[in-house]
Amino acid sequence: MTKTIRASEQLAEAIATLQSLTNDDLRQRWAEIFRSPPPKHISRDLLLRGIAYRIQEKALGGLKPATKRRLLKLAEQRQAGDRPQGPTAQRVNPGTRMLREWQGETHSVVVTEEGFDYRGRTYRSLSKIAREITGARWSGPRFFGLRGDHQTMGVQHAD
Repeated sequence: MTKTIRASEQLAEAIATLQSLTNDDLRQRWAEIFRSPPPKHISRDLLLRGIAYRIQEKALGGLKPATKRRLLKLAEQRQAGDRPQGPTAQRVNPGTRMLREWQGETHSVVVTEEGFDYRGRTYRSLSKIAREITGARWSGPRFFGLRGDHQTMGVQHAD
């Protein structure tokens, strides 16, 4: 048995045993792993989830630095009374060509000053193009790989 499999099994076992703990035991476990007492009115479910997350975080690593920075920025915006901004789409310059393979066909979209050119027509929304290609509601930026992880998308920047 490899070390990785054994470690995964031990991690799963450690998390599974949390269910059998009493609320007082969970509060004590929280204090041990977070080095501070749990919030006074936290539910059992949140105690379990928080402890399980921390166990996984210690075993597998925590959030990426960029994610931590983003969360801190959102918290600061919230504390300042501002409405936190959601994720922003990657900006693409006019002349950029986006390629997306869908069901064996490669689709090409060119960013223009007015919007997006697809098959000789101008669209103001990538989502409308994604719907035309797939026949289903898609986030256009996500479909073309501007958000999330897409292996089949290519972006060619104009020189």
